[in-house]
Amino acid sequence: MKQHLHSMDRNLMSLLVCIGELVIGVLLLLNPRGFTFAVFVALGVLLAALGIARLVGYWRTEAAVAARSGGLVTGLVFLLAGGFCIFRWQWFVMTFPILTVVYGVVTLLNGLNKLQCAVDLWRLGQRYWYLALTGAALTLLFGAVILANPFATMALLWKFVAIAFLVEAVLDLVTLLFSRR
Repeated sequence: MKQHLHSMDRNLMSLLVCIGELVIGVLLLLNPRGFTFAVFVALGVLLAALGIARLVGYWRTEAAVAARSGGLVTGLVFLLAGGFCIFRWQWFVMTFPILTVVYGVVTLLNGLNKLQCAVDLWRLGQRYWYLALTGAALTLLFGAVILANPFATMALLWKFVAIAFLVEAVLDLVTLLFSRR
């Protein structure tokens, strides 16, 4: 029973990741600059809220305990980082080549994780393990292409990233559906 619940949790998480990849892919195709703005402003709001919460916690805590907590510094750092994300989100767009490398590395790591899943499905005797392997291979290929960065414009790169998200989401969804059989 416990194994079945763990499997359901894992399937639900995989489904949510697929839906997230689909939504991100569509939003990137429709309006990459607006998507970037929304992500960084949302991150900024979250960081600012964490900073305010940390600062309030610092001032509400007994002085001797607060002195050891570092709450003032972390609160101010979160608040400043949040403000930077909200008011200077364009900086992230300007530093996009560095972010592209980070995204490429994350995509490669995601591909390795998918490779692990495909091998696990194969070893468990699952019938459609090769679908997961196909998804892993494509994810690894996308990561390698992103790191090679053969794109002339950022708009083309955004479209490529959006399509990569959509293809990965569809393959992950197919793998999820067929691995349940």
